[in-house]
Amino acid sequence: MSVHHPDAYTRDSSLVDYGIEIENEIAHLQAVIEESDILSQVYASRWLAIKLLEEDQDLGFKVEKVPGGKELLAETQKSIDHLRQVYGDDVDTIIADRRYGWINGLVKEVVQRSQIEQRTFSDRIDKVLTSRILGIPVFLAVMWVVFKITTDLSSPMLDWIEGVISGPISNWVVTLIEWIGLDGTWVESLLVDGIIAGVGGVLVFVPVMAFLYVALALLEDSGYMARAAFVMDRLMHGLGLHGKSFLPMIVGFGCTVPALMATRTLDNEKDRILTGLLVPFMSCGARLPVYVLLASIFFPENSGIVIFWMYVLGIVIAILVGLLLKNTLFKDKEQSPFVMELPPYRLPTLKGIWIHMWERTSAFLKKAWSLILITSVIIWLLLALPVGGGIFAETSVDNSAFASVSRAIAPAFDPLGFGDWKMSGPLVTGFVAKEVVISTMNQVYDLEKAEEETTEPTNFLEDIGDILVSFINAIWDTIKSIPLIVGIDVFEAEEEVEPTALMNAVEEGFEETSSGHGALASVAYMAFVLLYTPCMVAVAAEKKELGAKWMWLSIFGQLAIAWLVAFLIFQGGLLLGIG
Repeated sequence: MSVHHPDAYTRDSSLVDYGIEIENEIAHLQAVIEESDILSQVYASRWLAIKLLEEDQDLGFKVEKVPGGKELLAETQKSIDHLRQVYGDDVDTIIADRRYGWINGLVKEVVQRSQIEQRTFSDRIDKVLTSRILGIPVFLAVMWVVFKITTDLSSPMLDWIEGVISGPISNWVVTLIEWIGLDGTWVESLLVDGIIAGVGGVLVFVPVMAFLYVALALLEDSGYMARAAFVMDRLMHGLGLHGKSFLPMIVGFGCTVPALMATRTLDNEKDRILTGLLVPFMSCGARLPVYVLLASIFFPENSGIVIFWMYVLGIVIAILVGLLLKNTLFKDKEQSPFVMELPPYRLPTLKGIWIHMWERTSAFLKKAWSLILITSVIIWLLLALPVGGGIFAETSVDNSAFASVSRAIAPAFDPLGFGDWKMSGPLVTGFVAKEVVISTMNQVYDLEKAEEETTEPTNFLEDIGDILVSFINAIWDTIKSIPLIVGIDVFEAEEEVEPTALMNAVEEGFEETSSGHGALASVAYMAFVLLYTPCMVAVAAEKKELGAKWMWLSIFGQLAIAWLVAFLIFQGGLLLGIG
């Protein structure tokens, strides 16, 4: 086979951003191509990956004859099948759309249209959505609607799952333990106070995550996310970046790990590193359960607004950090040329939205049954281990090894309003995964009253019936919540939902620790969770994508920034008489 090295095509292709889904598959195929010495020498990896995704038959026949070619074609077919499921269309059509979107963006940059020239419907929409004056306010309004919908619509399902886990499931486990004669032993404590309290405390927030991912999928598939990046292009230029760098940040609203991987689409290395350092300041979905819990406790009528401002705070801090880095470590960085591609508006398909939502939610569930499960068991062990004498699994929470470790770091958080070890301890476990902050709270606070609770006899069939009835009621409550989002009370107002035991315990803890300024301390706590070092998986991704030096800078830099911002919120609030 003759050597073919299409430099020109590779150069043009690398300018086009095909969207996070296709870019992920391109990056995967590039890695496979680069494993083959022959393929990587004969072809430019990105160009070859794109051509294979376009199902270029002639090129496919040539690649098949090369060692490693069959494996590459098999991986390509998997990528094509996945993308067809996501988009509900042929991959070559989607790629063509993105290329024409790039051309459209180029035309907008260099061609001046006369006022009398007829504009398309898409142009008229873009005149508002990408306006220099209205673009950012529209973006903020869209994100506010996203979080308003996320919190309001998910609330009934959240209550349903919490009731099922703390009710029937816990009762079944306790009944089974009693049946096999292990009640009152460490086994019961492990299952009920460790696994159910830890993992179950996180699973409660699955509806919140699902609604968030549905909303983000709607924005991505419709083409609005590209417009958001276009709107932010002018602001990003102030950081020495461009609008394309904002796309990984938007991905970071879902998860930091794929957002860091998305920085691969940036051609300039310094752009990629600077963007990668700013991505962790975007509030990932794993932090959302913490916001929902605290906002529901201290701001029940405005929880959606509070959560929205947490996301805005992340963007603001990222901009400020970007300005600082631009004028220090990246002072000599050249401005990268960039043409913003605007893909055509597309009507999102139910299948595409479902696939987006399910892939991300299932990843969350897998984490719950692996990383969070293991962490919950470790936390239970630390809570069960007595310090200074006592019986294993029967010691009080205050005398546990976990309490001892947490007390050692608690004084560092006193100026922030949450210096109690039951609040600082979950922040340590949050290094594993941000969802673990909630599971740790659930274990710490629920263990205190475990001995006081008694389990009522349960009937399996009655429990199943109650679960089904409560599920239907939750669905109906969700439907009734839809008009309330826009302020229309179609149905008669019902009594407020009773707060859970965890909510009562957390509220009491914050109020006591902050001397009656619990609401203010809760905002500082949310800000700290937003800004401090991301989870272990994200840290590993930082090392892989940015290098060890930048990873350590990110770890300690975010810790310092999180402490400083939380300090300013709490102490500043006290000085101003807020809270």
